[in-house]
Amino acid sequence: MAGRYDNPFEDEVNPFSNPGSVAPAKNSRLSPLKPAHADYNYGFGETVDIALDTSSDLKKKEKELQSKEAELNKREQDLRRREEATARAGIVIEEKNWPPFFPIIHHDIPNEIPVHLQRLQYVAFATFLGLTLCLFWNVIAVTAAWIKGEGVKIWLLAIIYLIAGVPGGYVLWYRPLYRVFRNESALKFGWFFMVYLIHIGFCIVAAVAPPIVFNGKSLTGILSAIDVVGHHVLIGVFYFIGFGLFCLEILVSLWVIQQVYMYFRGSGNAAAMRQEVSRGVLRAAV
Repeated sequence: MAGRYDNPFEDEVNPFSNPGSVAPAKNSRLSPLKPAHADYNYGFGETVDIALDTSSDLKKKEKELQSKEAELNKREQDLRRREEATARAGIVIEEKNWPPFFPIIHHDIPNEIPVHLQRLQYVAFATFLGLTLCLFWNVIAVTAAWIKGEGVKIWLLAIIYLIAGVPGGYVLWYRPLYRVFRNESALKFGWFFMVYLIHIGFCIVAAVAPPIVFNGKSLTGILSAIDVVGHHVLIGVFYFIGFGLFCLEILVSLWVIQQVYMYFRGSGNAAAMRQEVSRGVLRAAV
């Protein structure tokens, strides 16, 4: 039994008791780190090695850019030559801008029509829109009459009036008047007067609706309205509204042609037109 005060470490070897009898211990230190370059920018200033393209790739890309630039210059020159040719020929490039939500025609009265003619041009444009409204309402009224048993033929005629009247009005008399006021061409006045008188005559026939074609019920005139209201009151009201629209169109159109004629006489275009007509007759005779 061990003594009370026995040394618990008596079996251990004291390395410091006999320095010569203990084998030297192995070196336990870690290998030193390689010296690093001091960086006071915390790595933000370090350069990154990026592989650059070879000289052949650079030359290839340069040639592609030069070819594209040459092609663009060629297209630009072609476009410039076309614009100059159209300008010499007197051709005006008209950009479609009306109506704004779905442009189908070119219409720019404030920038292309002289100030003293803008009001007259606006009223003429109102008659074109009025004709469109009259023919569209005519289709509605005739469609109601067809549903009530008046026959499909009057509806087909109403559709023909709408399809032919609106584009025809724009091409035959409104667009010529627009170009007359923009270019001051005397000969085009004669064409406008002739076609616009036909327009007024059609509106008068539509407002009366004589019993010529299918008893006149393909047009919402006064005679057809009186005939229809005896059978169907609501359809008769539709026809009377169409009659009122055609009457309003006639009145405004008469004012427009009167104002255009006064301007035609007062601006000296009448004399110029007579001279041009006489020259044309002499050329034809020669």
